Amino acid sequence: MRSFNVALLASLAIRSNGQQMPTGLLGFNSGATKDNNAAKAQSDFQDEFTTAQDLRGSPGLFNSVRLYTMIQSGTETDPISAFPAAIATNTSMLLGIWCSGTESIQNELTAMQNAIDQYGQRFADLVVAISVGSEDLYRASESGIQNEAGIGQGPDAIVQFIRDVRAAINGTILSDKPVGHVDSWSALANDSNSAVIEEIDWIGTDVYPYYERDKGNDFSNSTTIFDYIYGTSLNASQGKPVWVTETGYPASGPTFGQAVASVSNAGQYWQDIGCDKLFGRVNTWWYTLRDSNPANKEKFAITDDLSSTAKFNLTCAPGGAAPAAINLESKAPSPYSHQLLSITSALFLGLMVIW
Repeated sequence: MRSFNVALLASLAIRSNGQQMPTGLLGFNSGATKDNNAAKAQSDFQDEFTTAQDLRGSPGLFNSVRLYTMIQSGTETDPISAFPAAIATNTSMLLGIWCSGTESIQNELTAMQNAIDQYGQRFADLVVAISVGSEDLYRASESGIQNEAGIGQGPDAIVQFIRDVRAAINGTILSDKPVGHVDSWSALANDSNSAVIEEIDWIGTDVYPYYERDKGNDFSNSTTIFDYIYGTSLNASQGKPVWVTETGYPASGPTFGQAVASVSNAGQYWQDIGCDKLFGRVNTWWYTLRDSNPANKEKFAITDDLSSTAKFNLTCAPGGAAPAAINLESKAPSPYSHQLLSITSALFLGLMVIW
């Protein structure tokens, strides 16, 4: 197991196939529904995006979101309400197109065109890239089927969908946006899926050491597992940028293999992986700000009820490569402020007497 080379990742992130690639993005994933399966409204997305940007002590500004679909939940082709929320909060977007369980992505493409027509350049300016699918190849794989991961897609279908997206954005204000695919490291490393990688501009990999029980997933081994998984994805990338589209550690949930879900481990994972390896260097969408999958027993949300104060310390250690902490000012007075005021007053009075 080897550690990945940060300098190499940075050089790969700059340019692929002649396209200028976004770098240093910080954000979270966001599903189309809430944890009770109700559709998110614009206000729900806007609350998430506002909290993300206001996180106390965050290492840089978390002002990007990764979406899984273009379609508003409960509709056929209405643009997802995350779009106007992003415009209102100046949040950049990694757009998603859901590709599993269907023979056509036309509804997704229609929703995208509707968004272009409705929001115009304000929408396009915030789009950093388009992801065609999410873990489809993994779900269709032998391990995905064994793990009952759900309905997936084979590489031929994903390649066709990628071509459909390129045709749909050609000649539009999204024509220069890089097109990619998100999947598990094991699917990306499978030679039978190489045609997908050949077709895209960038790769998104989802990295969860917590779930790698066949690799000795005690928390103390998390960094080693992460390095192996990311390195494997990088080796499969054919020289294209590799972005971390999901990673995180559950704050609560069942023990999985040797992995124990806890706030302490979630916080340490943020430090070891986010601060030491990713933030400000590799485009990263953390999983997650707010849980939205009621079927998932593991809860990854870093905040309770979208509080801007996270469950654990977000500030990275000084002197590292991560961005400096922001949002350090407390909106409430410190419990020690009255003591400091009393001490300051006493010193001032003492100096006045001496003078």
